[in-house]
Amino acid sequence: MARTIAKDYGEKRLLILKAAAEVFAREGIARAPMSEVAKNCGISKANIYHYYSSKDSLLFDILDSYLSSLSNHICNLPLDNLSAKDKLSAITREVLFAYDGMDHQHKIQTEGLPLLRKEQQEILKQYQRNMVAIVNDVLIEIVPPKIKHNRMVLRNINMSLFGMLNWYYIWNPNADRKAREEYAITITELTVSGAAHFEIIQ
Repeated sequence: MARTIAKDYGEKRLLILKAAAEVFAREGIARAPMSEVAKNCGISKANIYHYYSSKDSLLFDILDSYLSSLSNHICNLPLDNLSAKDKLSAITREVLFAYDGMDHQHKIQTEGLPLLRKEQQEILKQYQRNMVAIVNDVLIEIVPPKIKHNRMVLRNINMSLFGMLNWYYIWNPNADRKAREEYAITITELTVSGAAHFEIIQ
């Protein structure tokens, strides 16, 4: 007979994901014992394994839940009829808003991704590619005509933009919504001003 799913299954799953992300970020994924995750959740280790068969499956669900939600949100922003600058402003603002409260999930991406199976890594990387592609389309509207088809330059500008976004949680761990919005304006101005006047040094 199949085991029935408890009414609070989804709620407990989210609790486990949040608690595990905190433990993994604090202890390091390889060193973090599942017993510590269980303790952080306030449930038994056996109960953890009712939801996840292994640390790897738990790690994947943390990153998959986080990145899929972020990617879906960013890729479905209503950007039609906006200027390129306003599009970039909307994207950077929403990314920073989405990062709020997700510092642990954000921190474990770099360490966690290589620990997963190749097919799982590919799923997570595709979420990232989707967001990069949205920004790339906006950058093509901003850069000078002779740069529009230079993939390396567009990649470098894109990478620099996400670098500023991705390190924000370290620079400003207690930033409120207003501070995040102001930083989004700063990033947008820097990127648009620089990209619009970009010159390749021969």
